[in-house]
Amino acid sequence: MSKRRALVSVSDKTGLVDFVKGLQSLDWEIIATGGTQKLLEDNGVHTIGISEVTGFPEICDGRVKTLHPKVHGGILARRDVPEHMATLAQEGIQTIELVCVNLYPFKQTIAKPNVSMEDAIENIDIGGPSMVRSAAKNWRDVNIVCDPADYATVLGELQANGWTSDETRLKLSAKAYTHTAEYDMMISTYMRAQAGLPEKLFLEYDIRQSLRYGENPHQNAKFFAALEPVPFSLASARQLNGKELSYNNIQDANAALNIVREFGDTPFCVGLKHMNPCGAAIGKDVVEAWTKAYEADKVSIFGGIVATNCELTREAAELMKPIFLEIIMAPKFSEGALEVLSAKKNLRLLEVDMSKDNATHMQYVSVNGGMLAQELDTDTVQLTEEMCVTELKPSAEQMTDMQFAWRIVKHVKSNAIVVVKNGMTLGVGAGQMNRVGSAGIALKQAEATLAAEGKDIREEGLVMGSDGFFPFGDSVESAAEYGIKAIVQPGGSVRDDESVNAANKHGITMLMTGMRHFKH
Repeated sequence: MSKRRALVSVSDKTGLVDFVKGLQSLDWEIIATGGTQKLLEDNGVHTIGISEVTGFPEICDGRVKTLHPKVHGGILARRDVPEHMATLAQEGIQTIELVCVNLYPFKQTIAKPNVSMEDAIENIDIGGPSMVRSAAKNWRDVNIVCDPADYATVLGELQANGWTSDETRLKLSAKAYTHTAEYDMMISTYMRAQAGLPEKLFLEYDIRQSLRYGENPHQNAKFFAALEPVPFSLASARQLNGKELSYNNIQDANAALNIVREFGDTPFCVGLKHMNPCGAAIGKDVVEAWTKAYEADKVSIFGGIVATNCELTREAAELMKPIFLEIIMAPKFSEGALEVLSAKKNLRLLEVDMSKDNATHMQYVSVNGGMLAQELDTDTVQLTEEMCVTELKPSAEQMTDMQFAWRIVKHVKSNAIVVVKNGMTLGVGAGQMNRVGSAGIALKQAEATLAAEGKDIREEGLVMGSDGFFPFGDSVESAAEYGIKAIVQPGGSVRDDESVNAANKHGITMLMTGMRHFKH
């Protein structure tokens, strides 16, 4: 009986030598190609060159080397079909029981700056996908290994049982087809762009977890993660405590992280409910930021989510502990903070990568029968005095608060209005059908918050931010009734003059940014 054979041809050579040495110790013969053969031979592994198997040299600069009946016949022949085995014997073809192949680094090639189309095309693998698909098709008789993470499993079963289980080979086959599908998807996307063909959207995500249910208990739901981790992502967050995340938790937490992203290294904290901030603030440290965010709305934060861009300290944790919260997110938790908060067994603590990221990320939203795609709204203009459109110019303090309001209001559901003072929200009006309605909600909330401290809103000189333009002057009139002294809004209405005139009449300074931030 001839020895079992493995055909090895890989671009990713991680762990390969030990894997192949393990096969050889089990008396397997090793067939190898090109650079793979050189690596193995240099490490003391005897191999059979692919040309010795095919009886034909590698040609066309290596483009043709494994596309041969003596390769694919040895892989594809069904061992339980006598006619197949008779054909192999007649043609002098030996069976191949294991194919270890991963593909040319096409993705890495096209990611290089200014890569030429010629270089990209030379990194399109032809023989590799053919061998992978052949072995995957004949999974009952052949092991297809394209992921170095599977080396230990395959070798372990061969050492223990002399052969792999049907279950293992089926899983390897499924992974192999995924490997070639992902590869072809990348090539298709690249080549269609080169050819100027209409876009096709290929999305690739791995299951992160099955969720207990979706927005409501009668809806099934799953959480999928992108293949490559990115900052400010729950998909790569490390959970340190608490229950599994729910569908609504993930939606809310993602919204909170997008707000935190706005503030860079400035100590910041936000409390969030139903994807809207209920309290947000900057401070000299995490304790002050949290204290101000909590004071902004002590009612709505109940059962909410908290996110900060600072390491969470024991002192901050002690302040948060008495409040019922679903999730706390931070780039790092001190040992003291973990000790305090882990006492609440259901409280989810998430350590999230919040490193600076200048990449452009796409956002996808499914609609019935289709998909919307847009760039994530990560741009926020820096406010300048040149944006002022009123007779009264803003003070330095007002500019700081307007910048804060502008960074918060973009993350509130439209129509959105926020009222702020001293780097903290005092009122948030979200998701109303008209802007004056949102303004009314935010202003009345700010009035109630200040009244609880014995303050009159009309004496505080507050700042208002709006995510979209004022279609009429009525929102400015409402703001004036509550003593608002500065407004930031995008402008762009055919009636902008009404808003400017109202602001001038009431002694309000107003900036128009030229950029809106609708959030539906």
